[in-house]
Amino acid sequence: MTPKQHSPVRRRIALAFALPLAMFSSLAPADLGRPDVRIGWTAWSDAEAVSKLTALTLGGVGLDVELTLANIQAQYRGLAEQNLDLMLMSWQPHTHGSYLERYGDELEDLGVLYDGTSMGLAVPDYVDDSIRTIADLAEHAERFDGVITGIDPEAGLMADTREAMEHYGLDAFELTESSGPAMTLALGEAFEEERPIVVTAWRPHRKWAAYDLRYLEDPDGIFPEEEAVHAMARQGLREEQPQVAAFIGRMEFELDDLEALMAAAAEQGHRTAIRDWLNANQQRVTAWLQGDGTQ
Repeated sequence: MTPKQHSPVRRRIALAFALPLAMFSSLAPADLGRPDVRIGWTAWSDAEAVSKLTALTLGGVGLDVELTLANIQAQYRGLAEQNLDLMLMSWQPHTHGSYLERYGDELEDLGVLYDGTSMGLAVPDYVDDSIRTIADLAEHAERFDGVITGIDPEAGLMADTREAMEHYGLDAFELTESSGPAMTLALGEAFEEERPIVVTAWRPHRKWAAYDLRYLEDPDGIFPEEEAVHAMARQGLREEQPQVAAFIGRMEFELDDLEALMAAAAEQGHRTAIRDWLNANQQRVTAWLQGDGTQ
């Protein structure tokens, strides 16, 4: 199946919120040909929340930040080719292993943003206990209309799902390709009707805060064990913008906290939810900006 190609969509962050935080002691002079910081992101709810929080925070200390919406491969390539400065959604070591093998020597790893992440196939808790494992799906394809609701086709989660379907004999199922938001919309519609659905799932994601879900057991370990999400930068960012690199390197989130932010963003919009989060976590964000050791 040929992956869909997504053209990068660029959106400049307009500064509408001045952070009540100490500014960087000095800012790198702007290159008149481009914004100060270019951040790649994909419309996964965790990546969107973290990327927009980062953009708004850096904008609040005077930097001109541009967000570029693109698929995962385009982001890794964009960093390698110096067309992006940052991506805040590198799943390691397994999920993005093929991209790291291809592009890793041309990138800089700024550290872990959050760990304890997980992925697999999930169903609503109202689906009865006859379906507890991925293998159990094989005898119940008709209950799910023979569909596993997926996300963007180039995602590592989709590759693992295809492998799991083959391994566990889910020949009667089709893995649909869509996007993270489309998958979440389909999940919400199924909950409204209490209709069985199986989706490609990962944590952190706002759906875990919004719905009662359970992972299907994966007894043969097709999906990876817990991973960590890293921030990646283009080569040279540490030297050219050391304060930005240091800020990103100090950022860290707990999964429950991040999922609460994601759920609030879905209800209130990202700008309002992020402003509220920043105001409630000023000491923490100041430590990220200034490196004073306070968490």
